[in-house]
Formats: sequence, structure tokens, C-alpha cells
Amino acid sequence: MHHAYSPELQSRQKPSKPLNFLFAHPYLWISLASISIPLFIISAVRIAPPCLPRRPAADECPSGTVYVYDLPLMFNHHLLLHSCTDLDNWNWQCGIAANAGFGGRAAELRRLLPENLYKSWFRTNQFALELIFHKRILTHKCRTLEAESATAFYIPFYGGLAVGKHLWKNDTAKRDRDCKMLLTWLDQHEHWKKSNGSDHFISLARITWDFRRLADPAQIWGSTFLNMPEMQRVTRFIIEKADFDDRDVGVPYPTGFHPESREILQNWQQFVRKQKRGSLYTFIGAAREPIRRDFRGTLLTYCSNSPSCRAVDCAATKCSADSSVIMESLLASEFCLQPKGDSFTRRSVFDCMIAGSVPVIFWNQTAYEQYPWFLPGEPESYSVYINHEEVMNKTSVIEHVLKGFSKEEIRRKREKVIETIPRIIYGIQSGGSTDFEDAFDIAIEGVLQRIRKEREL
Repeated sequence: MHHAYSPELQSRQKPSKPLNFLFAHPYLWISLASISIPLFIISAVRIAPPCLPRRPAADECPSGTVYVYDLPLMFNHHLLLHSCTDLDNWNWQCGIAANAGFGGRAAELRRLLPENLYKSWFRTNQFALELIFHKRILTHKCRTLEAESATAFYIPFYGGLAVGKHLWKNDTAKRDRDCKMLLTWLDQHEHWKKSNGSDHFISLARITWDFRRLADPAQIWGSTFLNMPEMQRVTRFIIEKADFDDRDVGVPYPTGFHPESREILQNWQQFVRKQKRGSLYTFIGAAREPIRRDFRGTLLTYCSNSPSCRAVDCAATKCSADSSVIMESLLASEFCLQPKGDSFTRRSVFDCMIAGSVPVIFWNQTAYEQYPWFLPGEPESYSVYINHEEVMNKTSVIEHVLKGFSKEEIRRKREKVIETIPRIIYGIQSGGSTDFEDAFDIAIEGVLQRIRKEREL
């Protein structure tokens, strides 16, 4: 059905006599247009677009409100690669732009999950955090359009994309270019200059080490964004933080699970709670053969030779292209082994927990020291820790430790994992917000409280 103002519909309608009169007197038409167009522009400016939020009520936002900078598109939208619509093993950017960062549906999970649950799973790129935060904050209940009244200021710069596309090229200047241009742009705004960035925050979709190239010429990896003086007081939500910098706040990697309601979330929790787990533990990953004392390779070999373990070798199975292989193994296992990835953290920790499997951690920096805003304060309540050096000295220590837990102890750990799921996922908005508190909500409330407390000191 065409709307009354549809060009296609109007092209079929016979002009009325007043219109014929105007067409017959072109100078009169031009005069009317010169008067009406400015009036239309003025009225359009005065009317806020319907997608903009209403003014937040004080009782809805006790910790304050957020102002979102309207950055030039070169700092976000224009950095996206729009030529591909799904994950691509050969291009880490593929799939990020689709569906506001959530990606297309994970159709391969249809064979494993009930239909009402499979529809909440997507092929989300692990580097999509910047898009997800930006999209969510635009309709957040505590967003304000009045910068003067804002508690905090959000910078929707896609720094991970800006830096990431140059990481494997031997041109460090290009990795810093967009970051420097952003800071030059911010320096023109009074609210930035007034606080030196201390009431500003940003989300960065790559690990902190991709933004901390050292001054030593021998260090050629990454950009110097987080080393720049202007960034020293800005809070950064980042998927892996530096333990020495309290302006880094570690937030969960985006996974594929994005429920749009509390009901779907609770149905998922009940689904993973009832799973029959026939394997004691699983390891999902690929060996890093060039690395000396390759820990992941050690785990993969050990798991492949144990009847108690389900091994998924991602060098042989395209894990990034078929999430059903990962999900099937996690749903069938009591524990999942979580060594560090290419850095200390890996998305698999969150995949594991969302599937209701208990993570086995080998480095404190993989989880415990990374995500204190989101994970339970007692590591033993939801996970198992085995020092990686013990494993390298005697691999069988893994099975010895895991077999030492009673069924009741495993049940309690799993229940804590399942209870934590809402805090480590990013829900899809329905009507502008989710009806449960997720990782995004926790992050925004946390940064507002942090900034308010700093102002009161």
C-alpha cells in the first residue's frame, strides 16, 4: 500500500486546477517557493526527529545522564566495511556492519536449539562492541540532548576499526591518524576542554594492547591512542584491559546470544540448566605451533586422547563459520578449558558460560582480573582455576582436579554461571530498551556512578 505522499502514487493522479494554475504561471510558483522553503526548513529544525529520546526524568536516572557527541561520519560510519554481510575467515571486518553490529542470524543453530531460542542467536563479530554500544546508547533512557545538563559524555568513535584496518600494514602513522584527528575535533568543544576528558567515555572493540604502541622504535604493533596525553582521563570500555590503568574497564566480548526479552533470557537459562552433559570437559581451539611451549596445543593433544573430553580442533573445523560445532560441544560438557587466546583473554570464556558450562581458567588475567564489574566476586563460585605451569609440568592434573568435584559441587557452580548470563550478554532492544539488565546497562550505570563520585571529591 502506497502512502498519500508516495511519488509513485502521485504520478498517477491528475493535477487539480490550482496546480494547473501554478504551472501556467511559473514566476508565481517561484515566488511561492522562495517563501515556503525557508519556512519549511525552520519548522523542520524545530521539530526533533521521532527517534530522539525524550528528556530523561530525574527519578529514572539517579546517577545522571549521558550526552552523545554527533561525530563526523568519518569517525564511525565511514569506517565500516559494507561490502560483505557475514563472517569471513579472511576479513575480520566482515559481518560487523550488519544488523547494528549483531550480524545475521546463526541459521546453523536451528538443528540444535528450539525455534524460540535459536532466533536469539546471531553471527556476531567479536570486534563489534563499538557498534553495539553506539546503537544502544542512542535510545538509552538516560541519554540527554542537552550537553549542559549531562553527567557524562560518550564519544562514538570506532577506534577498533580505525586502527584495526592498519594493524598488519607497516605504516604506524596511518594507525594514529584517525585517533589524532578525533582528539583535534574534541579539543574544539567546551565540555571536553572544561574537564580534560575526565567525564568522557568511549568503547573500544579491540584489546588495549592494540592502542598502546610504545615509544621504543622496535615496538611497531598497534597505535598510540591510549598513550596520547589527551586520553589519560577518559574512561574506556574495552574487551581486554591493562591491569595498571584504571581508566580501562574490561567489558565482555560480544557473543552471538542477544535475547530481546526477559522471557527469552529465562527460557534460555532453563534450557542450558536441563542439558544432559555426557562429557566431563571440552576444549575448543587451535594449536599455535610456532609458539614455544604452545599451551593450547598441549591442551588439544591431551583432550583428544582423553575419553572424558570433547575436542574441537578449530584448525580442522571452521569454528568461526559454524557456531553449531562450538555450541554442541559446550552444551554437552560439564567444564570447558579456557587458556589465554592470542592475548590473555578470549571470547570463548563467555561462549562457555552462556552455554551453562563451567570455565576452567589457567591465567588470572583471562577473567578474574579483567571483568570485575560483570563476573561474580568469588572466582571459585563459578569457575575452576588451575595454574598453567602445573599443567605444563603434568597435563593429567586437569582431569584429576575436575574429577575431584562432586555432582552437587558442579551443580552449584553451574547455577552461578547461569545466574551470571544476563550480566555478560548484550540484549537486542525492543521499543528502545531491554526489560532486563545486561552488560551494556551495567557499564553505563557504572561509568555514571564513577564520574559522579569523582566530581564530588
